[in-house]
Amino acid sequence: MNTIILRLIAERLGVMLVTLVIVSFTVFAATQLLPGDVAQILLGQAATPEAVAGLREAMGLNEPAIPRYFNWLIGLTQGDFGLSYVTREPIADLIAGRLQNTLRLAAITTLISVPLALSLGILAALYQGTKFDRVVSTATVMIISVPEFMVATLAVLIFAVYLKWLPALSYANEVTSLWQLLKTFAMPVITLTFVIAAQMIRMSRAAVIETLNTPYCEMALLKGASRRRTVLIHALPNALGPIANAVALSLSYLLGGVIIVETIFNYPGIAKLMVDAVATRDLPLVQSCAMIFCFGYLMLIMLADIISILSNPRLRT
Repeated sequence: MNTIILRLIAERLGVMLVTLVIVSFTVFAATQLLPGDVAQILLGQAATPEAVAGLREAMGLNEPAIPRYFNWLIGLTQGDFGLSYVTREPIADLIAGRLQNTLRLAAITTLISVPLALSLGILAALYQGTKFDRVVSTATVMIISVPEFMVATLAVLIFAVYLKWLPALSYANEVTSLWQLLKTFAMPVITLTFVIAAQMIRMSRAAVIETLNTPYCEMALLKGASRRRTVLIHALPNALGPIANAVALSLSYLLGGVIIVETIFNYPGIAKLMVDAVATRDLPLVQSCAMIFCFGYLMLIMLADIISILSNPRLRT
């Protein structure tokens, strides 16, 4: 790995760190604008003004926003997420178990959706213009047009209400066997796979077709190479960068879609934890969850950029 590649990767890391700082300020400012007094919500409507003022003082809410932001940011860099306003427990302990559940759901979805989407996308590009390509393209457009909450609702109606094959709610802590694992993750995984696989199919298909239209692929076809050989040997290795971007963008959308899916299926993940924290005005918990989602998104985009740099020599100059 030469110095040019190392410099480009270092630049991507620098952009990621700067973006994280900007997002942290935006998240902190947005949570401060949420309506309602945290102390009043925690104590209830019957609390006296003196009790509310005392709780605000104890929680440090009377301090100026800028010092509180920098104290929170310094704590993040040291791995200290602070204490929850509601439970007074360390936020790191609250997030640890929930994050594990969300990562498990994301991993299962990725293992199913990525091979499925790449296979269909590459086959659609290989048989471009055929009936198979038209069916895949039409199906992906139809699926993309349907929001994930609609897919989740239809899954509940079909598999839980009418067919009664699967439970309407998913409880990750009840997994004790393979069958229980399938029942727990079936509908959330189906919903997320529908949402992200459709986008991945279209983007991977477009990347392979664009590579097939390059002069070296056309020359391979003119020399007598079959279309399948041209796709697998010439087009696919050179389309690795765009395909990696397609996978990263689709998986980054998974981070947003998981919020709706965990809420609908009552799945005990970090997204459901953040939604509950918004309802209770647990601002440190909301901020920490939002930063974790942002970090995951930026990591996926940065990995896609690094794969593109390593696979495409033109991006190294």
